[in-house]
Amino acid sequence: MRGVDTNILVRFLTADDPEQVEIVKDLFAQAEAEQERFNVSSIVLCELVWVLRAQYRLRRGEICSMLGSLFEARVLEIQEKDLARRALEQFKQGPADFADYLIGWQNRRAGCLDTLTFDGDLKGTPGFTALS
Repeated sequence: MRGVDTNILVRFLTADDPEQVEIVKDLFAQAEAEQERFNVSSIVLCELVWVLRAQYRLRRGEICSMLGSLFEARVLEIQEKDLARRALEQFKQGPADFADYLIGWQNRRAGCLDTLTFDGDLKGTPGFTALS
């Protein structure tokens, strides 16, 4: 297995650089033919959401759709996929960032009672204690 950086997924999802898009498509096609998988770390997912929001100005619904398609891609192995899916569901509906929700789920898995935060967007969110 090999890992992918955020920019690989950005090219794949946005098709904003034709030359690099072809490289990524070829890479994914070859991997599928050889039954190889690429690791996508939680950090890459968080960075990807940030890039799609900040640089590409995409809305939550568009980002959620894109991440959903990544979760279904046979060539990608998403780190802690179950937690990433839960975070994505919260991100679809809630006001906070995807990374915040994922942090909360990772902390729960680690046995934490809650996640302390100063982020007001998380006030009232189960698993978080907003300090204000």
